[in-house]
Amino acid sequence: MKTLPKERRYETLSYLPPLTDQQILLQVQNVLDQGMIPGVEFEEEPNPTTHFWTMWKLPLFGAGSAQEVLAEVRECRSEYPNAYIRVIGFDNIKQCQTMSFIVHKPNNRAY
Repeated sequence: MKTLPKERRYETLSYLPPLTDQQILLQVQNVLDQGMIPGVEFEEEPNPTTHFWTMWKLPLFGAGSAQEVLAEVRECRSEYPNAYIRVIGFDNIKQCQTMSFIVHKPNNRAY
């Protein structure tokens, strides 16, 4: 029996192969459809004991389409190619982050 390759797993969807841009668009559209405010965060060395990631710009309060969010993900990816990048969803009623998922893993590093 073969096991999964050794690598860190982070949050929702991290056990799946890397998401394509089209798959990211569908997930971001789901965030928008649920009325959440999307944001993009990155971290070069995420540690399970550290729960703080760096926010890429401000949350995208005025995002009208998933394409706008994907453009920010692409920009973050090009500026920080060696960082993990995730999209988060803020619930403006609960006033907290309610979901997140990884959209970029650098070079699929093993740990």
